[in-house]
Parts: sequence; structure tokens; C-alpha cells
Amino acid sequence: MDEIGMRRSIERVRAEFLEMPGLRLTAGQVQRLCGVDHTICQDVLDALVDMGVLRKNPDGTYARLSDGGMPTHIDSKTKHKARKAS
Repeated sequence: MDEIGMRRSIERVRAEFLEMPGLRLTAGQVQRLCGVDHTICQDVLDALVDMGVLRKNPDGTYARLSDGGMPTHIDSKTKHKARKAS
């Protein structure tokens, strides 16, 4: 997939999550919803996690980072500090 196609796929998946607060989908569900190849879908989800738009939950679903919860890529020291500060 070229760069323009990848950007379009990222925007498509991002839009789905932004339009539907509380949406929780597995990679397979996102793949079917957006009609993209498995590898491309995973690259898009990884990019959105890296961009801070989505988080991957322990159950394997993806959700908007702004819907609450901690992203799974934050280490335990950061989580501890965040809890301690509040």
C-alpha cells in the first residue's frame, strides 16, 4: 500500500472510533468494518496507538484513548507515578 492509501486507511479507522464514543473492536472487527487486509489493518491500528488516538486493551480490543483507561504501552513505573500524583 502506498503512503496515500495508508493515510486514508488511518483516517478511516480514526473516524470510526471518533464518531462512536465507547466503541471497542478487535483487529478482526476493524478489518471487516473497513474492508482492509489483515496486515494493513494491524499497521493502521499500531499507527493510531503510536499517535495516541487509540489504546489496546488487555482483552485485545481497541478503543479511543480519550474514552478513559491507561494505554497498555505505559510502563508500570509511569502508572504508579500517575496514581500517586492524584
